[in-house]
Amino acid sequence: MDIRFTASESLEIVVEEQTVPIQHYLRQPQRLVTAIADPKLMEQLSESRFRLKMRPLNFMDIYHFQPTVILSVWAGAGGIVYLNSEDCEIRGIDYINDRFSLNVKGKLSPHQDEGQTYLKGKADLEVKVVDLPPPLWLTPKPLLEVAGNGLLKSVLVRIKQRLLSQLLKDYYQWANAYAEPQNTTYSSALPAADNPIT
Repeated sequence: MDIRFTASESLEIVVEEQTVPIQHYLRQPQRLVTAIADPKLMEQLSESRFRLKMRPLNFMDIYHFQPTVILSVWAGAGGIVYLNSEDCEIRGIDYINDRFSLNVKGKLSPHQDEGQTYLKGKADLEVKVVDLPPPLWLTPKPLLEVAGNGLLKSVLVRIKQRLLSQLLKDYYQWANAYAEPQNTTYSSALPAADNPIT
């Protein structure tokens, strides 16, 4: 029996704009990844690719596993940040690893409304399992779907909570560090790495 689990999560954050607009901060995708993931569980593979070890997951008290995901994160026009999974691996459980696929897509973008800046984001997470392992064959499919969808939702909620607590804090620290010095133009106050990605 094949099965598919899905979950989505949206967020909206009110931003207190600093001297350096948040659009410049969002042009550094590695900072966003650090905001949503524990740096101890993350390895940067290139400027825009990251290997992320997710928190251990528990499915119906039968399977305990820790997926490792390759994420591609890049900035587009206007400070919009995109996130997409490229690959996933579950180490230690070969049966599931060979039949398991995980896809995540996310987007975070700044918006202006009546002089107030907001960050709006959405993430979609999908897991497919081809040929369930024997211990789950007798479990009704609706029960499996409820358990799987709930598990994915908990993953996204955890990421959302970390994003809410870490992203603005990191932005404010970064903006203060690169605030415009006296008698220096705004553009020269920004490091070269903050230039828009083309």
